[in-house]
Amino acid sequence: MKPRYLLRSMIHHRMAASLTALLIALAFTLTTGLVFAQTATTPKLDVPYVPTPQPIVDKMLDLAKVGKNDVLYDLGCGDGRIVITAAKERGARGTGIDINPVRIQEAKQNAKDAGVADKAEFKVGDLFQSDFSKATVVTLYLLPDINRKLRPQLWKQLKVGTRVVSHDFDMGPEWPPEKVEKIGGKTLYFWKITPENKKSATALAQLSK
Repeated sequence: MKPRYLLRSMIHHRMAASLTALLIALAFTLTTGLVFAQTATTPKLDVPYVPTPQPIVDKMLDLAKVGKNDVLYDLGCGDGRIVITAAKERGARGTGIDINPVRIQEAKQNAKDAGVADKAEFKVGDLFQSDFSKATVVTLYLLPDINRKLRPQLWKQLKVGTRVVSHDFDMGPEWPPEKVEKIGGKTLYFWKITPENKKSATALAQLSK
């Protein structure tokens, strides 16, 4: 009986070891696949996500004199707080664009929680491929180089009179702001689209041909 017992014990140990090895291999495969999938689907972010403090949001909307008849576009909207505040507190309609789907999902939920999902739209998109020509107000909290790259697009797409407000960064010497205001160590820049901006956009487009 003893040899049979030892044989059964050896078989059980080998089966257990094989099963453990199989489970480890399966876990490794699933984990590797998940990491690969996350890496493959995560977009490259040109701007790190830094939320705008609420007092700055309020001041940006004040500076642009946002009201119920406005259509606000927030470029690089993050969690959607600028669009949501404009909709909830000012009665405006708004659209937020961000390349990060995680932020857009968060913004949509925040709009729903705030009761303004019917006035606040959010979509995943590359700013340089986006159409924001319907805007009467544009807000930004990006980086200096991104602002400057967007400048010709703003001139081209936006209507004369459209207000633009940027948190912390200007648009370069080619487009000096009409107003500069400081609040809590932060700087806000304000512009209006002018006929001269539209002419500059046309000239730049012709040069690029």
